[in-house]
Amino acid sequence: MEGETGRCVRVLCPKKSLLSSKNPGLRWLIGSPLFLPPFTVVSSFRCLHALPDDDPYSPDFAKEADEIRMLLLRGFNIIGALFVGDGNWEKCAWKAVEASSKMRKFLFGDGDCDLIGAVTDLITDDIHFFVSHSTNVESMEAVSTVVFEDNPETYVWEKGCLLRCELELKLPVFVPLDKTSEIVSSLVDEAAAKLRDPYVAYLVEGSNVDTDELSRSIVLHGMELDSKPDHSDSMLLKASMKESGAKDLACSHFHLKDKNISSSTIRENADAIQIAVLSNQSRNNCKSAVPVAEYFPATEYARNLNVNFKLDVLCYASEDFTIAAALSKLVIPGLIDQLNSIKKAVIPELLSQQPQLCPYHFLPPELLHPVTAIYDLRYGETEMKQGEMRRSLHSRLGLPLDRPLLRIANALSFGMKNTKDTHSVKYGSSLLKNVHTEVPTSGVSGGIISLIDGSYEYYHYLLYGFDDNGWGCAYRSLQTIISWYRLQQYASIGVPSHREIQQALVDMGDKEPSFVGSREWIGAIELSYVLDKLLGVSCKIINVRSGEELPEKCRELSIHFQTQGTPVMIGGGVLAYTLLGVDYNQASGDCAFLILDPHYTGNDDLKKIVNGGWCGWKKAIDSKGRNFFLKDKFYNLLLPQRPNMV
Repeated sequence: MEGETGRCVRVLCPKKSLLSSKNPGLRWLIGSPLFLPPFTVVSSFRCLHALPDDDPYSPDFAKEADEIRMLLLRGFNIIGALFVGDGNWEKCAWKAVEASSKMRKFLFGDGDCDLIGAVTDLITDDIHFFVSHSTNVESMEAVSTVVFEDNPETYVWEKGCLLRCELELKLPVFVPLDKTSEIVSSLVDEAAAKLRDPYVAYLVEGSNVDTDELSRSIVLHGMELDSKPDHSDSMLLKASMKESGAKDLACSHFHLKDKNISSSTIRENADAIQIAVLSNQSRNNCKSAVPVAEYFPATEYARNLNVNFKLDVLCYASEDFTIAAALSKLVIPGLIDQLNSIKKAVIPELLSQQPQLCPYHFLPPELLHPVTAIYDLRYGETEMKQGEMRRSLHSRLGLPLDRPLLRIANALSFGMKNTKDTHSVKYGSSLLKNVHTEVPTSGVSGGIISLIDGSYEYYHYLLYGFDDNGWGCAYRSLQTIISWYRLQQYASIGVPSHREIQQALVDMGDKEPSFVGSREWIGAIELSYVLDKLLGVSCKIINVRSGEELPEKCRELSIHFQTQGTPVMIGGGVLAYTLLGVDYNQASGDCAFLILDPHYTGNDDLKKIVNGGWCGWKKAIDSKGRNFFLKDKFYNLLLPQRPNMV
């Protein structure tokens, strides 16, 4: 073991994600040696499968590789491992390096390269990093400089882009019952080999998500691609840059870059270079022939099968990487990997009900890069088998186990034209978000602040020119609450308009048909009905006889924000507010309420909203003796519950 090195490890994922589990085991460190600086950690995947002796530090490499190969985009790779547990740091770091080296070979057949070995200190939560230039322990060095980036998305997306290829294969086959698996497996292997056929054509098109400009497109043939196996990450990019010719257009030629691209914009509408596989059936053939049909009588029982494969591969590359290199080194290997993965799942069930496997791509808020999950559509999303699979994925990715981040409704959308009406309440992407982050302190001395957990949009009077002044405050509070469920990905429906809210109440029999289109008020009870009908969300309701009793509920509200984290609607008299948090001193009883006021009628000027007190801390009785909550009015507090689901 040598001394400390001047090398720098750069960590883009939050440190807490590396420390998310206190259980002994390994976490695979994910990076992009081909496109990002060396020793740059983008994310980490938890190792879930150990050998039969249940040693958490002895991974079942075959199982781990099969699952991670489906999950991880080509363009990313394992660059090391994190050892979670006690012991000698150097020895543990070596175990991590050794495991990650073996894992790379199982995963993509990669040879030895520079790797990171990291070790956590379970007492102090410190992480100690080491680097190795080979699998020889003598070359390992401690790292003196570790940088946790404040703006990690810049490193991934400033010069990065996505490539996507969809391919549907249909293999009709007539096979003997006792040779079904063997023959189908052979046909799939032949189909995989044809992806590298010199006469296969690849149509490459740029995406036009946010522009009317004609897309740029080219066609490349297999003979123009470098299909020779080469696993040297460091040399590949340099080689691709030295090539010349039309086939060596860079990915930037097809990728219309948005200056404000980020993980959040990708979640809303992913922009990817689109690639289609075309089989060239019209190429010249030196031999002229007429169609010939031959008859082979079956000598044993046989069966006609139609085996379908739906492939959808997403890859990551830098903009200056040539499109030919991206096809040969990322897209085609990705298609072959996915085809083989689906083949393993389909073949055992060929003679029963075939799995309906379909890939989906996700970018949960906790990750910087997309991942791919393959779901069996024979099972509904609420069925146990699908739930168990999503729970396993959440555990591997370090995602919370009470949020549906990997449901099909939350999969990335690609190539969708931006046709939504900018004045549509349904989407509301242009609305102000998280207004409370700019408000001054509450003035409560020694209090504990409990706030909403997550993002929301601010809905208020006259928004988008709809005149609800004097009657629509509860509707606006409900819209803010539903926006919270949308932004936390519990729901995929649009935020309903006033009329849609009224129609929902009529549909469930709570109101008469004449209620639709009226200006009648609604309260906490009606809001709970709508949340249950539209989102399946349950609510608690707290009744308070007088506004002066509301401070007595601060402890209960504090617990709500700590455990549920959802916005609360407060309705009293003819007024409704949205509560975003409380600041409560249990010893003195002093408290303040963080109020988002839907009665604001101006434009979405954050400074004006905060300075005008439309979002801010309110005490039940202010310094001038004025009551914010009325003594002679009763109040209902609606506490929506966070669904416990994945």
